[in-house]
Amino acid sequence: MAWPAGFRRGTLISQFSHHHVVVFLLTFFSYSLLHASRKTFSNVKVSISRQWTPTAFNKSAELPVEIWSSNRLFPSAEEATLFLGTLDTIFLFSYAVGLFISGIVGDRLNLRGFLSFGMCSSALVVFVFGTLTEWLHFYNKWFYCSLWIVNGLLQSTGWPCVVAVMGNWFGKAGRGVIFGLWSACASVGNILGAFLASSVLQYGYEYAFLVTASVQFAGGIVIFFGLLVSPEEIGLPGVEAEDTLEEDSHRPLINGAEDEDECEPGYSVQAGDAAVTQVKAISFSQACCLPGVILYSLAYACLKLVNYSFFFWLPFYLSNNFEWKEAEADQLSIWYDVGGIIGGTLQGFISDLLQKRAPVLALSLLLATGALVGYSRSPDDKSVNALLMAVTGFFIGGPSNMISSAISADLGRQELVRGSSEALATVTGIIDGTGSVGAAVGQFLVSLIQDKLGWMWVFYFFILMTGCTIAFISPLIVREVGHLVQRRQARTLND
Repeated sequence: MAWPAGFRRGTLISQFSHHHVVVFLLTFFSYSLLHASRKTFSNVKVSISRQWTPTAFNKSAELPVEIWSSNRLFPSAEEATLFLGTLDTIFLFSYAVGLFISGIVGDRLNLRGFLSFGMCSSALVVFVFGTLTEWLHFYNKWFYCSLWIVNGLLQSTGWPCVVAVMGNWFGKAGRGVIFGLWSACASVGNILGAFLASSVLQYGYEYAFLVTASVQFAGGIVIFFGLLVSPEEIGLPGVEAEDTLEEDSHRPLINGAEDEDECEPGYSVQAGDAAVTQVKAISFSQACCLPGVILYSLAYACLKLVNYSFFFWLPFYLSNNFEWKEAEADQLSIWYDVGGIIGGTLQGFISDLLQKRAPVLALSLLLATGALVGYSRSPDDKSVNALLMAVTGFFIGGPSNMISSAISADLGRQELVRGSSEALATVTGIIDGTGSVGAAVGQFLVSLIQDKLGWMWVFYFFILMTGCTIAFISPLIVREVGHLVQRRQARTLND
C-alpha cells in the first residue's frame, strides 16, 4: 500500500510554519470554548430541573405556595425534563438554520470578525440565560426559549468559520489525520465544560454559566486580534498552489470530476490545462450540487442525532438511571469524548493511508451498533461504564468528527471548485446544518421516547439511526471503490 505523498516524503510536519501552529491552536480553542458553554447546560440539567420544580424547596413537608411559586415553572420533575429537551430542540433548530446562513455569510465577510462577534455575543446570551436570571430570580419559559433561539443562531457562526480557516491553511496532504486531531476541539470543549461546571456546581448552577461565559468572551477577544484567516494575509502561498504540485495519482480524496456536467457553471471548473478561476463565493444551490454533499449531509443528520444525544443527555442519563451524583456523572461523561478524540484521529489517519474516507466510516459505524448494544446493558459500575462509554465514543464520535471536518474540507476543495476558497464555509454550513436539523429532531424524540418507553428504547433508536447513516454512505463507498479499481487498471496499462 502506497503512502500519501506527505507521509512518504516525511514533509507533513516540516512544511508547516509557526503560523500554521498558531492558527491550529486558535481555531481549536475557539470552538472548544463554544462547545464548553453548550456542555455546561447539559451538565447542570439536574440542578436546573430541581430549581424549576417544587422539590427544590419542599423535600420533607408541604410549604405554602407563595414560598416557591415565584420559582416554580413546572409541577413535576418529569415536565421540567421535557422542557429541557424542548430547549435542546429549539437550540439545535436555530443552530441548524444559523449554519446554513453563517456558511454563506462567512464566505462573503471577514471570517475573523464574524467568528469573534459570534463568540462574544453568544457568551453574553449564556450569561443572561443561566446567571442573570437566577440572580434576579426571574423565571419565564418564553424568555428562556427566546434566549436559546438567539444563542443557537450566534453559536452557528463558529463551525463554518473555523473549518474554512483551517481549510485555507492546511492542504490535502495528511488532511485526515490533521483534521481528525483538530476536530477533537468539540470533545475537548465538552471536557472543559464538564470540568468547569462540576468545579463550581456546589455554589449554584448560575456560577457554571458565569465561568464558561466569561472564558468564551475572553476567547472571542483573542480571536479578533490574533487569528490570521489565510496564508495570503502575510504573503505565504495558499493551499491551492501547494495542492496543484501534487501528482495526479494523489488527487483529493473526494473527487467529483466525472460529475462536472451535473453542476451549475459559474465558479472555478477545471478545463484541460487551463482553469477559469473566480474568487467570488458560490451559491447555495451550486454547493448542494457538488458530488457527495447531499449524501454526506443526510448521513450526518442521522449520525449527529446519535452523537448529540450523548452530548446533551449522557450526564442526565447517568444521574437518572444509576442515581449517581450529578458532579460524578459530569466527570464520568468525559470518557465518551476521550473515545471520540482517539477515534477521530486514528480513523482520519487510516483514511489518509487508504486515501478513502467512506469505507473507514462504514466499518466504524458497523462496530458502533455493537458498542451501543453493549453500553445499553452496562452494569452499575463506574469503571465498566467508563470503558464501554469510551468504546462507544470511539465508534460514534470518531466518524462524526471526520464528516464534520476532514470530509467537509475535502468536499469544499474538490476539483470542481479548485481555486475558489469561497466555497468551503458554505459546504461546511450545509453539512453541519443538515446534521443539526437531525440532531434537533432527535433531542425531542429522545425525551419523548425516554418518558414513554424508557432508556432501553432510546438505545434501540440510536442503533436504527446508525444503520441509516451506513445506508446513506453506501453509494459513496461504491463510488470510491470504483475510482480505486479504475486507478489500478490505469496503472496496469501504463506498466
